[in-house]
Amino acid sequence: MKNVESICSRLHINYDDGKSRKFEGYMESVLEKNKHINLTAITDRDEFIRKHYVDSLLCASSAEFRNANSVIDVGTGGGFPGIPLAIAFPEKEFVLIDSLNKRIRIINELCENYGIDNVTALHGRAEELGRNSNFRESFDICVSRAVANMSTLSEYCLPFVKIGGTFIAYKGPECSEELNNASNAIRMLGGEVMRIENPQFDELPFEHTLIYINKAESTRSKYPRKAGTPSKEPIK
Repeated sequence: MKNVESICSRLHINYDDGKSRKFEGYMESVLEKNKHINLTAITDRDEFIRKHYVDSLLCASSAEFRNANSVIDVGTGGGFPGIPLAIAFPEKEFVLIDSLNKRIRIINELCENYGIDNVTALHGRAEELGRNSNFRESFDICVSRAVANMSTLSEYCLPFVKIGGTFIAYKGPECSEELNNASNAIRMLGGEVMRIENPQFDELPFEHTLIYINKAESTRSKYPRKAGTPSKEPIK
């Protein structure tokens, strides 16, 4: 866990033996479970730490994340970036959602096993949960590494964010054109692009660019559209 400890030090995140055990245990269990259900394409431990742990923590130095109490991770997959952030910040409350129930059951099992008790993992599609009054515009922060174009991803994520909150999208390094193409969709969903960050530390190369989108206005009630529509017909 040397690289995790290193990034925590760089980002001024408290790191102790308890957190180290949770990071280690969660990784080992995901890699074991991955033999039976697809949780990650990464099976090398060093690569897992770099691409799933270190990369997930990149947003943690931002004022938006530091000031947040509630965080939702949309399309969490094997629990990223939500689980590393939850381990690092036990005082914050996290909701992780995914459309595949097998993944959610595993995340809940591992959180119980390793005492990651600030996480609730839920099965459901973002299009449906985003209309649920228990979740709609209820979170200070939404994070997502889900594979979707920026217009579609914004329709999945921005309905969950409170006015004044932030959607943080983890995208590939060449995302400027994609973001530009999604500018109208972001505006229509109540969002406003604040900045793009490319965190760089010489010894820790990262996979993602972070796009910070402020929730400036309430999302209109027509969004998100019915399940499947945002991906088939992205807002132009």
